[in-house]
Amino acid sequence: MQPERASVDSGPFAHTAVAYGSDEDFLRLVPDLVVEGLREGRRVLVVTCERKLDLLGGALGEDARRIDRRSSERWYAHPARTLAAYHDYVRRRERTTIIGEPRWSRWTGRQTLEWLRYESVLNTAFAGLPAAVWCLYDRATAPADILRTHPRHLNAHGVVPGGLYVPPERFALPGDESPFAEPPASASVAGFTRERLAWLRRTVGERARRAGMDRDLVASLVLSVSELAANTVEHGAGHGRVTLWREADGFVCEVADPGGGLDDPLAGYRPPEPESQRGYGLWISRQLCDRVEIRSTPGLLRIRLYMPLR
Repeated sequence: MQPERASVDSGPFAHTAVAYGSDEDFLRLVPDLVVEGLREGRRVLVVTCERKLDLLGGALGEDARRIDRRSSERWYAHPARTLAAYHDYVRRRERTTIIGEPRWSRWTGRQTLEWLRYESVLNTAFAGLPAAVWCLYDRATAPADILRTHPRHLNAHGVVPGGLYVPPERFALPGDESPFAEPPASASVAGFTRERLAWLRRTVGERARRAGMDRDLVASLVLSVSELAANTVEHGAGHGRVTLWREADGFVCEVADPGGGLDDPLAGYRPPEPESQRGYGLWISRQLCDRVEIRSTPGLLRIRLYMPLR
């Protein structure tokens, strides 16, 4: 079956869900997507498990040498880093086809939510780029909410609009609207101003090392906090507060800016424009930290950075 691409494609970027239920389904759908991309002169990247990469290579024959292949085990390791890797791949090429399959069955409930958010963010992070992204998912393992993150679906009739699709700015997951639980009484609190940013970096590093965090992770946390604190100094209240504490499964650092809220629900997911002087703090933090959560109310912005200890 050749995928029909017509009125549902608006602009150079297209994000389409491709459901399958067996190896036979996979081989019926995916080789055609690859061949179509090659025929259009696109660079083609396929990301799935090693077994399916081998299946695809056998079905494509000589065409297998003309595509880029990546293992999903390594590629889908962290949502923000994967988003950045895909964006970098697309941005350096004129026309691209990406066929990717996240490893849904390997993730915890919390990880699944973060990857669903990643799927939703793709729709705005890649807007305007000349990329066709076909997201494979096994009906037996992918979450039902995947249907809310794709504006298009490929079925037996071709590409059709996704009836359950929710635009990224309105896409919400369980817990998104819940207020943060207050830090434990044992948490450390440090105020900062422009003059105390160097002191703040030393303090965060010392507390993280004392909690048992790996040295490389300490450096990532310190850089993330430094970027967010500098943003507070430059564009927020001019001063703020950092709260640090250890949890059972990691370390948490909250950066609070009393200068106001955050209007963009997708802040830090879209890569900053190369010439931009702003927008790097959250973009960097999302890639360096295990997880980043934001709560914004009038007069107070709270950003929590979650890090593993090892």
